[in-house]
Amino acid sequence: MDPKEFQEQVDDQRIVEAIVTAEKQTSGEIRVFIRQGPCNDPLAAAHRELEQRGMKKTPLRNAVLIYIVPASRQFAIAADEGIHLRCGEPFWTSIAADMSELLKQGKFTEALLAGIQRAGAELAKHFPKHPNDRDDLPNSVLRD
Repeated sequence: MDPKEFQEQVDDQRIVEAIVTAEKQTSGEIRVFIRQGPCNDPLAAAHRELEQRGMKKTPLRNAVLIYIVPASRQFAIAADEGIHLRCGEPFWTSIAADMSELLKQGKFTEALLAGIQRAGAELAKHFPKHPNDRDDLPNSVLRD
């Protein structure tokens, strides 16, 4: 992933629309973070970002962060404990494999959409939307 190419090709509007669509089915939260510089450990960085962005404060601890590092050609998916305990590591590994294949093909937006859709479906299964649910976090694409 060339960082400049990634930034030029990623479609923020489609990503936000996918997040909104996914969150209509769940009380969970999904966010996407794109890091500008390199990173040695994207999973650790994603968990720090999960904490710093208040994503561990959702009532059911069911937030998911897709953390992309184009400069290092890496990404990670970090999930809070509520959803992680229900899905387990194999589920996140499966999403990562699907996303990796699309990223290798240069389909950057499609990779993010696939991750959002799969995470959203899993969140909906374990944390369906209830009438009093609210969107706890902004749906914009985050960047540092």
